[in-house]
Amino acid sequence: MAETIGAILMDPPVMRRNLAADARKMRRIIAEDPEWSLAVVPLLTNLCLEHIVSNFEAKPMLDDLLPSHKAYVLEKLPPSLPLEVTANLISDEGYWKKCCMERWGLGDVTAYGNSWKRMFFERHLEIIIDLFIPDNTDPKTVLDMVPLCKNYVKKLSISQLLPPIKDPQKADDDDSSDTGSDSGFDGPSMDHFDFGILLDKLIYLEELHLVYGVKGCGMNFEWNLFEFTFRDCESLAKALKSCKTLRVLRIHQSKVDNEKCRLLVSYLLDHPSLQDLDLSHNLIGDRGARAVGKLLNRSRMRSLNVYDNQIRGAGAQALAYALAKNTSLLTLNLRLNRLGDEGGQAIAQALTKNQTLVSLHLGANQLTEPTAIALSQALVQNSTLRSINLSCNRLGVDGGKVLEEGMSHNGAVVDCDVRLTGIQQESEVCISQILRTNQSKTRKKQTQEPNIK
Repeated sequence: MAETIGAILMDPPVMRRNLAADARKMRRIIAEDPEWSLAVVPLLTNLCLEHIVSNFEAKPMLDDLLPSHKAYVLEKLPPSLPLEVTANLISDEGYWKKCCMERWGLGDVTAYGNSWKRMFFERHLEIIIDLFIPDNTDPKTVLDMVPLCKNYVKKLSISQLLPPIKDPQKADDDDSSDTGSDSGFDGPSMDHFDFGILLDKLIYLEELHLVYGVKGCGMNFEWNLFEFTFRDCESLAKALKSCKTLRVLRIHQSKVDNEKCRLLVSYLLDHPSLQDLDLSHNLIGDRGARAVGKLLNRSRMRSLNVYDNQIRGAGAQALAYALAKNTSLLTLNLRLNRLGDEGGQAIAQALTKNQTLVSLHLGANQLTEPTAIALSQALVQNSTLRSINLSCNRLGVDGGKVLEEGMSHNGAVVDCDVRLTGIQQESEVCISQILRTNQSKTRKKQTQEPNIK
């Protein structure tokens, strides 16, 4: 037995294994950091980039980095960084998509020219204006944004404009005073946000949509929350004149009446870039329509929407006079007014001279057979009109027949809406057949044009 033990001890491999086993039993080496591992020690480059990210607000560094390092930093930057730091420094769309997604969730970037950065700054500025309270909100909140967003804002859709907050104490004093001079009245300096401080600074602004009203007023509803004052109109008109890049202007549901319409038009005459004007859902009557007709003669507008107003025959005649001479307008929407046959016949007669209008909407205008006769005569001569809407009028059986006769001599119109007009079903079917024939000719012509070129 002794000899066997000695032999084992004298055997070096066996001895080493035994010594190692004894050492493991005696002591374990434990690292101070249990997560430390040589395999995951970061590169010095990554450590430097992480330092840049964590100190970006104090010392922004981006343009001096290599492209791969720049992409790494942009991926790591948080969207909560101040706009004063990121606005004019970061152009990466991925970063601005991250900012938009965090703030508003999923959005349709195609409505913003497929630019996430433009989407962020347009929506951000819209919210600031939506929440602006005259004489309460500091105008600096808007002006400080201008240097940051002016290069990216092309369209503003303002869904509400808040009025000043009325002091309850002053309101009680005003109500209790039956006799008193207004000379000492200390009212608000403005009725709604003054666009005069902003529009001339947005050097790329092309579209402006406005609603002078309040969203979700609830139980605090008052009519003065939906008031577009003359002072508002004057300041807006001056601001629009200074915005030389504006192409599209929409002021709807804002109680724009004749006087305000005339004032707006007086500042828009000879505007260098205005193409589309939408004054729908307002209170414009004949005097306002005459002003708009004057604007048609002094501009290069392509689209005019004045539907749901109070335009009657005299106003329609003024518009028709301008339409007969106009060479730029493509779309005219007059639905939901009160043109009557006086206005409908005037518009129809203008179509015999106009050679540019493509779409005309005369729905719900109290039109009857005399207008149908005038339109039938115009369709024989006009070769540019493609779409006409006469729905919700009282053309009657005879009016339908004469309209069918005029359509039979027209090869250009591809859409004619005669629903709820009182015409016979036979006339409606005939008009539909004529439209299908015109549509087929139009498609054939469009397919042949590329081959000709």
